[in-house]
Amino acid sequence: VQLQASGGGLVQAGGSLRLACAASVSTSSRYATGWFRQAPGKERDFLGAINWNGGRTYYADFVKGRFTISRDNANHTVYLQMNSLKPEDTAVYYCAARYVPYSETVYVTSAMYQCWGQGTLVTVSS
Repeated sequence: VQLQASGGGLVQAGGSLRLACAASVSTSSRYATGWFRQAPGKERDFLGAINWNGGRTYYADFVKGRFTISRDNANHTVYLQMNSLKPEDTAVYYCAARYVPYSETVYVTSAMYQCWGQGTLVTVSS
């Protein structure tokens, strides 16, 4: 499956953005999807993940309460809603997917994902 991340841009601190990860095939509904980010000069960080049907989500502690992942399988898209953005949230945001049909399993390790989107830049100004 091919993934296309979109929705990044420039936002002021305290603002919100919703990123989208659109998949190329209808079978994307059987994939668990994760969101990661990478700031300049830093390692890629796990943000959160959602299982194939949206029944389970899991978040990194530092985004809990601010970021929410959801999915619309009818439109083959997974979303990352980001609220109360901070300048330290500035990074390139990536979505990734792994084929895990009919399972509650989600993954926090980037190596476990089979395919990646190209990334979308989020810049939060102070």
